Order: sequence, then structure tokens, then C-alpha cells
Amino acid sequence: MKRHAFLPIAFALLLGALPLIPSEAFAHCDTLDGPVIKDATAALANKDVTPVLKWVRSEDEAEIRTAFDRALAVRSKGDAARDLADTYFFETLVRVHRAGEGAPYTGLKPAGSVAHIEAAADASLAGGSPDKIVAHLAKAMTDGIRDRFEKARTARAGTSVEAGREYVHAYVEYLHYVSGLFDQVAKGGAHAHGEAAHEDAHGR
Repeated sequence: MKRHAFLPIAFALLLGALPLIPSEAFAHCDTLDGPVIKDATAALANKDVTPVLKWVRSEDEAEIRTAFDRALAVRSKGDAARDLADTYFFETLVRVHRAGEGAPYTGLKPAGSVAHIEAAADASLAGGSPDKIVAHLAKAMTDGIRDRFEKARTARAGTSVEAGREYVHAYVEYLHYVSGLFDQVAKGGAHAHGEAAHEDAHGR
């Protein structure tokens, strides 16, 4: 398998099969230093809504254009008004973007709250090579398998009922983890987070 072709599968494996990472950690489009807000900030500064339209579905474009025009009209009334207008536009844009992906809007998150894995993914993309993020994901998956394998291997089912239960727990966790990884590969690396809506938003 080509190394570049492995990247989307590796990402899907980590997203879909590592239960220790909360799902909300993968929603960095709602952070103040995330890509959506960065584009929104530039759009307001340049008085050009175009950079943010890619983040919403075509049917939601009118709502974003209206919110943008309202924000621009208020921004000229002073610093306090500008801050309120910017926040209003940021919240509207992120809410509509998230809805288009089938995800709930839970408010804007502070800068610096982007999950490590997504920050690393963005950095790899900016650097033009997936090698570091592939290695990071591969290590996470390998460690996950080895840890669960070792717990199941060392469990002693026959010594007592309680020990048997501990073995079953370790065995089931190991089996489900590996099965989850395989299922993601079999599905072609499809990410469950609003994939269909996301494709529609980007015209694919």
C-alpha cells in the first residue's frame, strides 16, 4: 500500500476505533484558532465573504452572506460593536458549518483547545508531507493493539470465577478493538461524522 494512500485509512481508524478519545475532540472547526475562524477573520478584514463560503453548503450560502453583511454594518460603530459583530458572524458561520456536517453546535472554543491529533494533521498538510501524521497514527494504533493483546494474554480465566470475568472483559475489549480497526479498513476509511453532508457542502 502506498504511504500516501494509507493516510485517510489511518485517520479513520483512529477516529473510529480509539474509545479513549472523546468525539468532541475532533471538532476543531469551532475553535477560535481553527481554520473556519481564521477564514472568517480574513473575510471581515477584507470585506469579502468569499473565503468562508467553502465552509457551508450551497443552500446555506444566503444565510452566511446576510450574516456577513450585518456584521460589516455593525463593525464600523466602534471597538465594542466590532467585537460583538465578529462574534455574531463567527458563531453563525460555525453553527451553519457544523449543521451541514450533521454535528451539533456547542459554542466557540478558546484558542489553543484544538486536539493534538488534529493540530498535527494540519501541520502535516501545511508541510506538504503526511509522513509524521502517518507515523503518529500508526504508533497509536499499534500501542492500542499491543496493550489489549497483553492484557488478554496474561489473564487467567480458569483460576476462579472472578478471574474468568476479568479474562472475558480483557478478551472482549481486545477483540472489539481489533474488529473496529478492521471494519474501518473494510469500509474504505469512511468517517462517520457527517460525511455525506460534508461531501455535499464541497460539491463532491
